[in-house]
Amino acid sequence: METPLKRINKFLSEVGYCSRREADKLIDAGRVSINGEIPEKGTKIAPNDTVQVDGKDIINTKTSFVYLAFNKPVGIVCTTDTSVEKDNIIDFINYQKRIFPIGRLDKPSEGLILLTDDGDIVNKILRASNNHEKEYIVTVDKPISQTFIERMSGGIPLADLNKTTKKCKIEKLSTYVFKIILTQGLNRQIRRMCNYLNYEVQTLKRVRIMNVKLDMPIGEYRELTKEEFVELNNLISTSTKEYMATSKRK
Repeated sequence: METPLKRINKFLSEVGYCSRREADKLIDAGRVSINGEIPEKGTKIAPNDTVQVDGKDIINTKTSFVYLAFNKPVGIVCTTDTSVEKDNIIDFINYQKRIFPIGRLDKPSEGLILLTDDGDIVNKILRASNNHEKEYIVTVDKPISQTFIERMSGGIPLADLNKTTKKCKIEKLSTYVFKIILTQGLNRQIRRMCNYLNYEVQTLKRVRIMNVKLDMPIGEYRELTKEEFVELNNLISTSTKEYMATSKRK
């Protein structure tokens, strides 16, 4: 029986080089080659093909994957491009294997972010990004009013995206601090929502992603527990099915 061909972005994710999304960017930039030729996105490879990134052979030697929870400090950038950003997350953690962040957390923000070398799980989580919860603790520059709570929870229009944010859960914790739970992953979403209501974010910390909670000191990481990983996979599985069903209805 012949081994089925595999898309180049899927191959790069399975060997732990990067996520499928990042692989597509590398392909667009002409940094990937197959048997010495620059491929297009969607190109499939055979088991005996030679794949290179920046002229270096990529070989599948994976036996197990790494799944980390990291408490990102303010000032660290969530990028794998260590040549561009000095204060990048990869150099800061300095893990013994090549890993990459799942999603991002803005440079001025802190808190929980997940990292892995399993490109497939990155793809599943990002595809389910509009279905899973992320919880944040936010401090703003002036007293929080009931109107602020109601408008934030009901959805804020973002003119440049021509859309309104999804309804979300929000709770006032003190005069200047609130908790917010999002099921969206728009760029700088909380800051933009607050700015629309003439509030400025002073501090922003992510304290939970789905079932994984922030429980380590700032700047430190830990491996996901077996229980966390099993539940995370269950949540991803459910969200992915919902995502695919919604896509088919469109």
